[in-house]
Amino acid sequence: MRTHYCGQLNASLIDQTVTLCGWAHRRRDHGGVIFIDLRDRAGLAQVVCDPDRAEMFALAESVRNEFVLRVTGKVRHRPAGTVNANLASGEIEILCHELEILNPAVTPPFSLDDDNLSENVRLTHRVIDLRRPQMQKNLMLRYRTTMAFRRFLDANGFIDIETPMLTKSTPEGARDYLVPSRVQPGQFFALPQSPQLFKQLLMVAGFDRYYQIVKCFRDEDLRADRQPEFTQVDIETSFMDEQQIMALMEAMIRTVFEETLAVELPNPFPRMSYAEAMQRYGSDKPDLRVTLELVDVTDAVADVAFKVFSGPASSGGRVAALRIPNGASLTRSEIDGYAEFVKIYGAKGLAYIKVNDASKLNEEGLQSPIVKNLHAAALKAIVERTGAQSGDLIFFGADKTKIVNDAIGALRIKLGHEKGYLNGKAWEPLWVVDFPMFEYDEEGKRWNACHHPFTAPKAGHEDFLATDPGRCLAKAYDLALNGSEIGGGSVRIHREEVQSKVFRALGIGAEEARLKFGFLLDALKYGAPPHGGLAFGLDRIVTMMTGAESIRDVIAFPKTQRAQCLLTDAPSPVDEKQLRELHIRLRQKVETQVEVGKS
Repeated sequence: MRTHYCGQLNASLIDQTVTLCGWAHRRRDHGGVIFIDLRDRAGLAQVVCDPDRAEMFALAESVRNEFVLRVTGKVRHRPAGTVNANLASGEIEILCHELEILNPAVTPPFSLDDDNLSENVRLTHRVIDLRRPQMQKNLMLRYRTTMAFRRFLDANGFIDIETPMLTKSTPEGARDYLVPSRVQPGQFFALPQSPQLFKQLLMVAGFDRYYQIVKCFRDEDLRADRQPEFTQVDIETSFMDEQQIMALMEAMIRTVFEETLAVELPNPFPRMSYAEAMQRYGSDKPDLRVTLELVDVTDAVADVAFKVFSGPASSGGRVAALRIPNGASLTRSEIDGYAEFVKIYGAKGLAYIKVNDASKLNEEGLQSPIVKNLHAAALKAIVERTGAQSGDLIFFGADKTKIVNDAIGALRIKLGHEKGYLNGKAWEPLWVVDFPMFEYDEEGKRWNACHHPFTAPKAGHEDFLATDPGRCLAKAYDLALNGSEIGGGSVRIHREEVQSKVFRALGIGAEEARLKFGFLLDALKYGAPPHGGLAFGLDRIVTMMTGAESIRDVIAFPKTQRAQCLLTDAPSPVDEKQLRELHIRLRQKVETQVEVGKS
């Protein structure tokens, strides 16, 4: 039906006859000459309809926005002064010879040029929203990114293998999406949160290098960067140690960014231990573009009169300082605003000191209500460790270590971007390594796996599994980029006895382990090779590449933050016949009315 895409037209086609198909993006009547901007997925082309061809011109007069058209015409230069440098086809226009309306359209619910639409409107009318040029660019970039991943993995000997979508529920992490079985009454499949176990089984089966660009599902509370169904670039390889895996994956990410965005990322990526990242940045995915750093002053304030500091410092908590260069110029209302901000993360408030004169470590040089409650040695240590200069401001977090890291780490990011404490680099990747294997759940009084229970302990740490799980470090690695985790993985446990030790450390007894993971434990006995891998979040990577505000802007048909599809009105009720076939009866809240007697 067509010879070219609109966005492919250029001056090399001058005087040639072309046929285009697309949508009427805009129609303009200029006193006897009608201009139609024809749009397809490749871009726009300007079509000129003049009255010399009366039948065609009459048809052009009836065209409205979003009509589906077929246009045949001659490519010619645009008149002098009308070239549009913002369009790929901006040097030329099409003199229309033939015009066919393939399908008229009703007036769309919003203009495709409207950038101030509410997200609910966009998601309700997602088909129209996807016609917008920005959404077309986003999804085309997603496609190119996906193909760049595939090309690299194919070239490096990885095999694309599909794993099951209906599998066994192993609720050790986020909640599973469950699928009832019709033929096995009372039994359920789970949609996979990850192909983790299957890709490990593929290594035992000898496929050596596996990958899959795969949908995964998690029934969890949602945020801007989360969806109930999401896409992973899932990778596993045998006979490579953690350094070799990281080097290969790093090369892949560099290649993807170079091919897709023409961006050169650093070579090599910097590496940092989890402990250092938490100490300096309060985050295991620090944004290295922000130049501010946390400084630990816990020991320096353990004996001060100010109980807000000495309490946590003497009871296993943390006191961290964050120096803000020239921050003494912050107004009281700004400081109060930041104090409210850290409360989101569990902090009770935000202490501060304005450094008016760094040479005077007293109430004359240091302005704050807390200075009188800090002795000279503490003040000296704070100023020296932070490197504070006259005119700076120092914020403090003092509480349980996690609260301080979360609150002051988030404050660091907020201040860095709001006040311009940035190093000017567009992309800052970082490998974070040496993660703890376990974290203690105070509420459940048990250890949980930081990554997942199939991660191998570092050399020399296996004995801690039984004696002191909190000391055990993992052969785990996450790749952060600009403050977001874009991928995470580990070397896996390939020996059954070690896997059983990890299950015991997690409080999973032999019977429960056999019930949930018996197929894995059995497979590990049959000559499982050393193996490891990584999964990258495709949605998150493309979101960062496009500069989109939400992950939903790079997914064709996303869910809302309440896990709803406004386009199809899913989830939705099903009829009683379907429920009976699945052996399901709904438990509905019965509302009863109490009749009150008349007095």
